[in-house]
Amino acid sequence: MSDFKLVSPYKPAGDQPKAIDELVDGIWKGDRFQTLLGITGSGKTRTMASVIEKTGKPALVMSHNKTLAAQLYRELSDFFPENCVEFFISYYDYYQPEAYITAQDKYIEKDLSINDEIQRLRLRATSSLLSGRHDVIIVSSVSCIYGIGSPSEYEQLIIRLKTGEEMPRNKLLYDLVDLHYSRNDHQFERAKFRVRGDVVDLFPAYSEHALRISFWGDEIESLTLFDPDTGELLEEVTQFFVYPASHYVTTKERLKTAIDQIRDELHLRLDVLRAEEKYIEAQRLEQRTMFDIEMMQEIGFCPGIENYSRYLAGRKPGERPYCLFDYFPKDFLLFVDESHQTVPQIGAMYGGDRSRKINLVEHGFRLPSALDNRPLTFKEWESMINQCIFVSATPSDYELEKSQGAYVEQIIRPTGLMEPKIEVRPAKYQIDDIVGEVHKAVQLKHRVLCLTLTKRMSEELSEYLKDLGIKAAYMHSELDALERVEVLYRYRRGDYDVLVGINLLREGIDIPELGLVAILDADKEGFLRSDTSLFQISGRAARNIDGHVIMYADKITGSMRRVIEETERRRKVQDEYNKRHNIIPATVAKELKPLVDPGLIGAKSFDLPPGEIDTQALEQIKVADDGIRYKASPAMKEVVFEDKSKFIGYLKEAMRAAAKNMEFEEAARIRDQIETVEKEIK
Repeated sequence: MSDFKLVSPYKPAGDQPKAIDELVDGIWKGDRFQTLLGITGSGKTRTMASVIEKTGKPALVMSHNKTLAAQLYRELSDFFPENCVEFFISYYDYYQPEAYITAQDKYIEKDLSINDEIQRLRLRATSSLLSGRHDVIIVSSVSCIYGIGSPSEYEQLIIRLKTGEEMPRNKLLYDLVDLHYSRNDHQFERAKFRVRGDVVDLFPAYSEHALRISFWGDEIESLTLFDPDTGELLEEVTQFFVYPASHYVTTKERLKTAIDQIRDELHLRLDVLRAEEKYIEAQRLEQRTMFDIEMMQEIGFCPGIENYSRYLAGRKPGERPYCLFDYFPKDFLLFVDESHQTVPQIGAMYGGDRSRKINLVEHGFRLPSALDNRPLTFKEWESMINQCIFVSATPSDYELEKSQGAYVEQIIRPTGLMEPKIEVRPAKYQIDDIVGEVHKAVQLKHRVLCLTLTKRMSEELSEYLKDLGIKAAYMHSELDALERVEVLYRYRRGDYDVLVGINLLREGIDIPELGLVAILDADKEGFLRSDTSLFQISGRAARNIDGHVIMYADKITGSMRRVIEETERRRKVQDEYNKRHNIIPATVAKELKPLVDPGLIGAKSFDLPPGEIDTQALEQIKVADDGIRYKASPAMKEVVFEDKSKFIGYLKEAMRAAAKNMEFEEAARIRDQIETVEKEIK
């Protein structure tokens, strides 16, 4: 019997029941690869959830970017509130990898900013897998193919606490240090512990609650969970497992062996460099490596310790690194969402990483063993798969070939909405024609999306439409994540009738008001006008009953023909289904909410009315791929308090709220403002 319990007010509808049954049958038959062709709006996530529930297998859901991963995590958490749904993405807010530019003789030191909350979620994900639970779903970006340390070493270091058992207090403290926890009796933070007589307070790196361990002599008298902010006691437990605070942990014996092996490799490499008369490189390598060795001997850790992961994990030269896949049981189920994007991304990661590190090795910045700190190769990734379901509206040849006929279509939407109609018009008068279509759309209170091939054309078209009195906006790559969300909100609200861009609003964007997608120069074959791109772009109009697509072209290319023919086939199937079941399609209803919290971000800077916050949008902002740079909030600056100490109290409350919502850049900005006000008071 499955340990998963799916909670949803809606039963599977449209093509979902058929797709669920076929996928589940394929899993029980032992099909290693299957493909779910699920069109936009057909409820692919609901289908994945049902497959997980019926098979009862732990699941890994991979997405090609953090934004969509956050959306999947939220949806699956709603579907499985009683089960273990975890989130595993890159924990960097900012990351500049270590590199050496030969032409400029310039070394770039690694620079990064780690998001502590995402690190907590990553640690919680692996601890859930090692806890023995079978009802685990992990939603991940492609960062899951990067090395994170050996699960066997990680598991050996888990500390099991149980009331009534003997464990000397000092032994516990030393064991916590080995797990990369540090003592701080004044500032109690995640991955820290404090000691007060016979009481040890521990804030696990992966938990929201802290643990109070009370001793009676050498015996554990009680274990109590408490709120680390308020100190409120929450619950007494009889046992508790303390997992390491880092994925790069190892036993003392393994660390000693690893240091000896690193030293041996260093001597061999120095001989090679000196034989090649690379004396500067040899001196550089010796200094850097000996410093790292001394750090590991003293504190068990060093900056860049991941470059020695081969030795720390006991791997052979060239052997693949341990990754998230190794923490799963053998019978796990893999879903590759938007596989037409995710699969190529997996294949590209290894090459880029290796070319950068070879430069570092050749010029004495790293030992050759650093090359084994890498993502999986594509073949290694394939070898790790137990059973896999590719999910995409436009699966590529790779997915279809791997599936070998295990191919499931989901083209009937529960709402009854059909694929948007596609019309081809001459490109010669495309601009004038678009103006006429925009006026028609405005009368129907619909939005229009115009896609061009170049940045210059997007800018000029946007300005031209504005000069004609049309409310238009240009969305470009230089807008940060928050600004893009602001533009989309204004677009849905009606501040803009037309949005112009090059390659935008493709996978995962839901705008029911969008009635027309106009694709300029559709006959210019290439990445932006491939059949995959045309399918994804056209799908944006599939949420509106009047949605349609106009391709401006002077000839019908192969990509256009395939998209038009496949769309007509799907429309025919959808129309027959609707008639057979007496379904009357209707535009998707989606409530319009402010996308950001006016109190924290600044209502005036975004001109957003007060109201309920769209938490989905906030999640997407928090993990957006292009990095977040929160703007200073005019609203905060204009708040006036007679007593500045009260103002500081207000700021601290806002800072804590921002941190709780994982808006760490905003929290840091408010912290700096607090320091400024405190200086003014002094």
